[in-house]
Amino acid sequence: MAAPRHGRHAADPMPSTQPPPPAPRYRSKTLAAWLTVVLGALGAHRLYLYGRHDRLAWAWPLPSLLGLWGVLRLRALGQDDRLAWLLIPLLGLMLSLAMLTAIVYALTPDEQWDARHNPGQPVRATGWGPVLAAIVALMLGGAALMGTVAYGGQKFFEWQLAKPVAAAQLRSWMG
Repeated sequence: MAAPRHGRHAADPMPSTQPPPPAPRYRSKTLAAWLTVVLGALGAHRLYLYGRHDRLAWAWPLPSLLGLWGVLRLRALGQDDRLAWLLIPLLGLMLSLAMLTAIVYALTPDEQWDARHNPGQPVRATGWGPVLAAIVALMLGGAALMGTVAYGGQKFFEWQLAKPVAAAQLRSWMG
């Protein structure tokens, strides 16, 4: 006859009442790169990688939406709206920054990506998806940056030339 058992024994562990911890979610480099290309100016890539508690993810949309508001003001009020002059480059810079981020994500080696975003999981080969995202991001980012620099430069020189022209008009009117 076996003796009654009291307490916990190694041969008879007490079953745990807590559920096992959830398995870490795999974060795909391909999805992160394409999400950055498509919705990067709004910070969707940061929400995907770091979750909804990432403060920087919530800071990304503000300059992008301000720049979009500048575009809408320009369309509604015309080219003389100086606030639109200041806001539109924000959109171009945020688009350029998102495309640069997509390129960095896409060209990060798989081992380094998985060590940073998927620790403890086996390395997964990504194939051509991130490379294609980098190509698209390079084209879009280059166009956005060139357009932003051209627009900002044009408005800066127009603003600089407006002062002497206004002074010359005032002198001709006065005298």
